[in-house]
Amino acid sequence: MRKVADCRDYPSEMNCTLTIAGEEQEVVRAAAEHAVSVHGHEDSPELREEIRKGLKDDVPQHA
Repeated sequence: MRKVADCRDYPSEMNCTLTIAGEEQEVVRAAAEHAVSVHGHEDSPELREEIRKGLKDDVPQHA
């Protein structure tokens, strides 16, 4: 099952609207890189665990 990390689910002074979707490990890695480069967080096992806990299942959109 694909997972989604959505910056709108986290408090931010930037009002970031980025959404990242893919396999769990891909999303955790990309979201951690984003959190470091854009939001100034420090990459750590704790950050990645928080991201992992906040992931949601990607619900396919059918036309």
